[in-house]
Amino acid sequence: MKTNKIDKITARKIIADYADAWITQDPEKIARLFTPDGVYHEYVLEKPYIGHEAIKRYWNDRIIAEENEIKFVLLNVYIENNTVIAEWEATFLYEGKPTLMREVAIMEIVKGKIKSLREYWHSKTLL
Repeated sequence: MKTNKIDKITARKIIADYADAWITQDPEKIARLFTPDGVYHEYVLEKPYIGHEAIKRYWNDRIIAEENEIKFVLLNVYIENNTVIAEWEATFLYEGKPTLMREVAIMEIVKGKIKSLREYWHSKTLL
């Protein structure tokens, strides 16, 4: 099976655009980062959001409804063929409470778009 190898510039651009969509809480922008049949797994053992409309609904219901004042810092990026593994840290207000999150995201990239995204994260309230 042939894979399209992704370069570091493209990988970092996708991550920067993801961060911007999160910070600006833009459901249209997040959807455009995915292929039309893209898969977004917030919780890997639960049902994913598939396709632009489902991803936008998730973004509206969870991100916009629950998170504010988002700050994002990319810590590490690893690339293997068309898979990008990114580690970042974010702070935000979650339901009004200051929160710290550390995440590892695994993204399969096809033609410059996210085909699948799996998130592994942990967060804690900062009080």
